[in-house]
Amino acid sequence: MEQRIAVPVVNGVLSAHFGHCEFFFIADVVDGEVKQTKEVVPPPHEPGIIPRWLSDEGVNVVLVGGIGQKAVDLFKQFGVQPVIGVPAKKPLELVDDFLADKLIAGVNQCSH
Repeated sequence: MEQRIAVPVVNGVLSAHFGHCEFFFIADVVDGEVKQTKEVVPPPHEPGIIPRWLSDEGVNVVLVGGIGQKAVDLFKQFGVQPVIGVPAKKPLELVDDFLADKLIAGVNQCSH
């Protein structure tokens, strides 16, 4: 199975607020193994822009710390599954944890 997993990054670790990240770390995964990664700067943050943009980039999973309900709905509408409450760790480490079913997702770090 192929997946494309995105992680919003600021200062080298997951950004608690994906709309304010420096870039998205995107990992291409084939049969549970990371085959390729890249860093992509998102378009300027406006409501609804990033879910559509990530979908257009072929992303189907996004690992986030905090996210508003409207953004969750938009991601799902565009075929991107948000994993919420992810800790601030290095993006490749988070992707590896997710693939190994060891990712500790927890409380949504966003209140809007």
